[in-house]
Amino acid sequence: MMPPHCSLNNIYYHNQAAWDRMAREKGDWSRPVTTQTIQAARQGQWQVQLIPAELPVGWLDDVHGLRVLCLAAAGGQQAPVLAAAGAEVVVLDASKEQLALDERVAKRDNLTLKTVQGDMQDLSAFEDESFDLIFHPISNLYIADIRKVWAGCFRVLRKGGKLLSSFYNPVVFVFDRSPDLAQRGLMKPAFILPYADITDLSPAEIEKKLAMNEAFVFGHTLAEQISGQLEAGFILTGFDEAFQPAPRFLIDKYMPTFIATCSVKPV
Repeated sequence: MMPPHCSLNNIYYHNQAAWDRMAREKGDWSRPVTTQTIQAARQGQWQVQLIPAELPVGWLDDVHGLRVLCLAAAGGQQAPVLAAAGAEVVVLDASKEQLALDERVAKRDNLTLKTVQGDMQDLSAFEDESFDLIFHPISNLYIADIRKVWAGCFRVLRKGGKLLSSFYNPVVFVFDRSPDLAQRGLMKPAFILPYADITDLSPAEIEKKLAMNEAFVFGHTLAEQISGQLEAGFILTGFDEAFQPAPRFLIDKYMPTFIATCSVKPV
């Protein structure tokens, strides 16, 4: 049973504050692209990152004129590049500070994009079939129910529209995170999937995360991640993996722990 102060509603606001902090501290996903990157995108030379690898050919070759939703993808990186490449971009994110980074790049480089603060589980602000593409890089580990995300994405995409999403291989959530074990080259299974900080960590560990304003995470199964998209109505048309370029866990050194999917809403 989750502690009373860790209700799902409280977790949303806690994670929102945690991402505001990470944006102020200029973490990896909070470092805006340069003006040079935007200028190159305007000339047709651009790429956006779903996982630490180039997008496979055919996933996103041209965005000019497309209506794009960058879902839980603020931070001054993906959305401005897509806008510079000719897309009509809307960014939805829980973090006001992350969205401010997109707004800063847009103002700096005279780009047009719209920012919306909100929950990736609730896309009610958007009409049915209002987007051609949804770009959803690794972020659904911060929410408990990702099937709400897939259902919302399906509703707001036009027929034939694409959903590009990414997430961690859930194996990264299984093992004990003891630094001592890692130094000895040992991996000890400790958690059963699906994983959740709020139920799998000890009360002391939860209190520590709260005190340090660290985001709570959820390790969803592959069934939730992939079958969840299929159940929502999508057709899976592409699958890719990549190794973690800066391994945090021992398992990262032995297998690709980033996963990306390309799915289409049937016509």
